[in-house]
Amino acid sequence: MASTPTRLMTFEEFERLPWPDSVRYELRHGELISLPPAKFGHMTIQETLRQLLNQAAAGAGMVFVEFGFRPKGEREYRVADVAYATKGHLARTNPQGYFEGSPELVIEVLSPSNTAAEIADKRDLCFETGCREFWTLDIGKRRIDVSTPDGRTTTYGMGQEIPLFFGGYIAVGAIFSGSR
Repeated sequence: MASTPTRLMTFEEFERLPWPDSVRYELRHGELISLPPAKFGHMTIQETLRQLLNQAAAGAGMVFVEFGFRPKGEREYRVADVAYATKGHLARTNPQGYFEGSPELVIEVLSPSNTAAEIADKRDLCFETGCREFWTLDIGKRRIDVSTPDGRTTTYGMGQEIPLFFGGYIAVGAIFSGSR
């Protein structure tokens, strides 16, 4: 397992790391961060979101789980719990390379290891690099905060529907239907 270097790491160095099957990493401002494995409830929510968003997108883009992307610069590589990218953005991505910029929708399912500062940093970075909406999903509270680049955040709870910028709605209850 790689350890955090004593100096900042570039993406090129990050790319050359040994990649054990059980460990995922992000490169945050040049710092190597290992990501803990997701628990079952977290994975269930991710898969439910992937299915609901794919259905709503109706082919206008693709939805991914554990989506790696390079938002900017030589010291960044992030992983979204769930991401939606338009066909246009996907078409500009080299299949032999990495997704450049941020997906149009980034969803983070909160885990005990997440800090408010880490989520705010990721949200701001994503907005700087093309993200249109950043969702923060709290399983325990069964609510979703939907933030936009203009600084607005709307909180949705059970019994409400989230309007999707690419058309349609998703019921909050449907997102949490398989979780406990």
